[in-house]
Amino acid sequence: VLKADIESHTAHAERLTKEIAEHDADIATWKGDVEAASKIRAIDKANYDATHKDYSESIDALMRATAVLKKQAHDRKQASFAQVSALTSLSLIPPEAKKTIDLFLAQESQDPEGLEVSAPEASGYEFQSHGVIEMLEKLHDKFLDERTALEKEEMNSKHAHEMLMQDLTAQIDQATQDREEKSESKAKHL
Repeated sequence: VLKADIESHTAHAERLTKEIAEHDADIATWKGDVEAASKIRAIDKANYDATHKDYSESIDALMRATAVLKKQAHDRKQASFAQVSALTSLSLIPPEAKKTIDLFLAQESQDPEGLEVSAPEASGYEFQSHGVIEMLEKLHDKFLDERTALEKEEMNSKHAHEMLMQDLTAQIDQATQDREEKSESKAKHL
């Protein structure tokens, strides 16, 4: 009877040892998953921050340029278009929009040809930039929509990461508790 009890306890201890090793492996795997997911999340967040900053700067620049053009929506002498020309240096402005802006600015700097005859001073420029203003407003709306979509995607990504962390933490906690209980049971049976 004593030998049977010893064999029973030894078998039970071996089974618990195997189960404890499985829990240890699971815990190590889940901790690795937590670390990997945290690194990926940090990279995603950095990408989001950079892209969001680009969109915000572009939206701000478009608003300023549009405001400058709208303020100058009258006949006048040659004016400065620094706000408008600054748009061509932004990375999110599409090449075709940059070309339109460049053409607009080139038109601004041209002297009227063939008008060497002295005449009463007329407006050096008649406002013809409604198309440029419209293009800038469309780009502004497009960038606002894209930034909003980016923000929504970031919220979803953040939520998914939080849910994953919560799930992994719960699994680690449960496996740790099970491991401790089995270690105590093993100690009692030896």
